[in-house]
Amino acid sequence: MTGLIILAIVLVIILLIIICNIKVVSQSNAFVIERLGAYSNTWRQGLHVKIPILDRIAQKVSLKEQVVDFPPQPVITKDNVTMQIDTVVYFQITDPKLYAYGVENPIFAIENLTATTLRNIIGDLELDHTLTSRDDINERIRVILDEATDAWGIKVKRVELKNILPPREIQEAMEKQMKAERERRAKILDAEGEKKSVILIAEGKKESAILEADAIKEAKIREAQGEAEAILSVQKAYADSLRMLNEASPSEAVIALKGLEAFEKAADGKSTKIIIPSEIQSLAGLAASFKEIIKTDDMAK
Repeated sequence: MTGLIILAIVLVIILLIIICNIKVVSQSNAFVIERLGAYSNTWRQGLHVKIPILDRIAQKVSLKEQVVDFPPQPVITKDNVTMQIDTVVYFQITDPKLYAYGVENPIFAIENLTATTLRNIIGDLELDHTLTSRDDINERIRVILDEATDAWGIKVKRVELKNILPPREIQEAMEKQMKAERERRAKILDAEGEKKSVILIAEGKKESAILEADAIKEAKIREAQGEAEAILSVQKAYADSLRMLNEASPSEAVIALKGLEAFEKAADGKSTKIIIPSEIQSLAGLAASFKEIIKTDDMAK
């Protein structure tokens, strides 16, 4: 009976030991396993059993992309301007074994390597170039860090310069320069606006003058056309009257009477001296004789 109890206790202990050595590795994680102090295996996601006493989990590694924000580092530009620059590094562990055994403190090593690389790159650039070449600086730092961290099982994805802080006097000078540049652009815009306004006004006056001239021209053309049509109408009426007169074949007496009518109209004018043609004089005498004969006949009656 006592033996059975001891056996049961031993089985329970063995079962507990087995249960305690069953490990579940979650996704995006890896366990570095050592056996008797030497690297044995890397556990990826899933169920794993560790041999008691012999195996131990040396390090648990996250395979997710990680972000490290390093504090500002003092750097000196090529034109001897000291400024503070802080960087943000995005990296991912690709080899847990190299990450566990490659360097003592990987994050600290990346921080120091970033600061050194940053000083080397900025030291070859002037202040203006540094402020306008962030993308180029970011890419150069990333390439250098990525090559250096391959031996540590780390892949550097991106590097960003978070802040570039030049000295206060440099900031004030830059602000004044930007203010002057904005004022210059504002003046240029105002001058261009005034120029366009003057041009538009001049074009408006020009178009108005052209339209006015066209209107005057059109009026004169219409007036001339009207006068021409009136003259043509008068001439046509005169021609028609002559044609009708010719078609009627008037006698000499009718022609003489028409001459008298014309003479009567001329006598109504303001002329003080009138020259009477001989033909009209004879015709006037004939008319007077005819008038006397008519009077004699009336008295006889």
